[in-house]
Amino acid sequence: MPAGSSPKRERQYEHIKESYEKRGQKGRAEEIAARTVNKERAEHGETQGAKAQARGSAGGQSGGERTKAELYDEAKRRGIEGRSGMNKEQLERALK
Repeated sequence: MPAGSSPKRERQYEHIKESYEKRGQKGRAEEIAARTVNKERAEHGETQGAKAQARGSAGGQSGGERTKAELYDEAKRRGIEGRSGMNKEQLERALK
């Protein structure tokens, strides 16, 4: 669970994880539980990037541009070091 998660989300995570483990999916239980809880957090505005996600493309951006939050998430997925100190332009360059 991410730092700063509420006790409610911690309980939700544990409950989902345990239910998948009982079904015999131990290997993926943590991943599924984390994804489910993170999706819930984003939908309820409990994450830092929730506003950007909820806004979608109506935020004045053209069709092909990605938000800084989207670029950051991609950089995180690829394991790019120093991403937290980068601005949008730097993230775009690092991802090319």
